[in-house]
Amino acid sequence: MARNPIYMGPRLKRLRRDLGLTQANMAADLEISPSYVALIERNQRPVTADLLLKLATTYRIDIAALAEDGGEELAARMQSVLREPFFADIDLPPLDIADIAASYPAFAEALLRLHTAYGEEQLALAQQREGAATDGGGPVSDPVSEARNFLAARHNCFPLLDDSAASVAESVGSLDAMIDRLKARHALRVRFVDPEVMMGSLRWHDSHREQVFVSALLDHSARKFQLALQIALLEARAEIDGLVAEGRFETRNGSRLARRALANYWAAALIMPYRPFLRAARKERHDVEILAREFGASFEQVAHRLTTLQRPGEEGVPFFFLRVDQAGNVSKRLDSAGFPFARHGGACPLWNVHATFERPRRIVTQWLELPDAQRFFSIARTVSGGGGSYRAPAVERSVALACAAEHAPFLAYADGTNPEAATPIGVACHLCHRPRCIARAAPPIGREVRPDDYRDTGVPFAFAGD
Repeated sequence: MARNPIYMGPRLKRLRRDLGLTQANMAADLEISPSYVALIERNQRPVTADLLLKLATTYRIDIAALAEDGGEELAARMQSVLREPFFADIDLPPLDIADIAASYPAFAEALLRLHTAYGEEQLALAQQREGAATDGGGPVSDPVSEARNFLAARHNCFPLLDDSAASVAESVGSLDAMIDRLKARHALRVRFVDPEVMMGSLRWHDSHREQVFVSALLDHSARKFQLALQIALLEARAEIDGLVAEGRFETRNGSRLARRALANYWAAALIMPYRPFLRAARKERHDVEILAREFGASFEQVAHRLTTLQRPGEEGVPFFFLRVDQAGNVSKRLDSAGFPFARHGGACPLWNVHATFERPRRIVTQWLELPDAQRFFSIARTVSGGGGSYRAPAVERSVALACAAEHAPFLAYADGTNPEAATPIGVACHLCHRPRCIARAAPPIGREVRPDDYRDTGVPFAFAGD
């Protein structure tokens, strides 16, 4: 039975360059002509079994490693991008995509980078337009928005960091193992001390005394995260720097916030490695409390991690994550699916993320419907930050996870709920055009408020056209 010919031009070219060889050098080593090497590198000739064996023995490389080119992952990334509506009219079958990924990996990578840059640019422009429409001025530098746009353009998923953290997680799974790693690899002693010793800090790397101080008031999951974060700063700096360098930042603070977000991402990936966590999430139907116990993490850490499971070819449920305080201030917003309220939503008082403070530590569920009839399912619960002693300051916040209606059956929380009972909410009052919302705090942009000299509808801001 004849086998399919093996074309590996880009891989051979990459190998040759890694070895610092010219085509003539490689041809002499393999006892073939330079022109034949050139034809193979251009995928105009296949690699024979004899030549593959000679490559392996001459350069002492594993045949399996030589044959593996990462094409499957690259093809999965391309398929994920090409599923977007922007490319809907282009007929590009999966086999063609796989051929491009295998034969022209540099072109495929260039396309993916261009798509990511385009997405980031669109998010930035939308942010600028919103700022101009809201305050009447031009675009204002906003480091927080820059960092959020950087994460959103990549669907808050960074496979490079997942792989890096997973390789460390194979030998570091517990708090004690993290302490041992810091001692063995970095000559750092870990000490849990009163925060006053660190001037109120949660963690302090004292490089002069070769110690890492961690607040003794932190619970077990918070201690694990702080040590995982310290390991990230020591061992994943190159990967993080490379990703930040790809971003579009107009301010130094924006890049610093993105760098901090990526370090936190790596730390979470160490505690909750991608593939084991994805398997557990599916098995437990995204029950956050069960996952928190299984991985020794907090409720918020697990909810946050669930938003990162969008690795092409290994996607989880695409979640939107929001964290707000009792005054309605949004302190964290993460999106893995491009939801319409990803940039500026979450302020609608009809969303029960704001009502959880009346039922602390109780998970509340809710079906949501946006003005364009899109439906989402959400869960929300309060979480605490700080504290740890009688006099230590603490803050209570609410976190929410939301997913599109089609993904709700994969969540244990959706069992027995009724999608038809969805609460009508808006992205934000100034962008919501629901005419009879009694919870409205501001009129929508572009609509005139009706005088209502002859009737009172009870709506705070009745506007023309309703």
